[in-house]
Amino acid sequence: MLNIADISIMQLLNNIKQHRARCNLTQQQLADAVGVSRQTILFVEKGQYVPSTLLAFKIARRLGMSVDQLFELQEHAEDEE
Repeated sequence: MLNIADISIMQLLNNIKQHRARCNLTQQQLADAVGVSRQTILFVEKGQYVPSTLLAFKIARRLGMSVDQLFELQEHAEDEE
């Protein structure tokens, strides 16, 4: 089980941009389809914003995939001294 300290060394990665391009969707088109702004899609793609569970499911559904295919939780290696 994860504890709070472990979460700070993890990062949520995604491949939304690649799958959005595969579907021939612009950021605006995807945003309109899931009910958010284009900037929200931009920030999610860049990893600067972690989407809500509901938004993650909406994006995944629109791109024809599951949430676990679209997002990956990755641990950061801690700096060794």
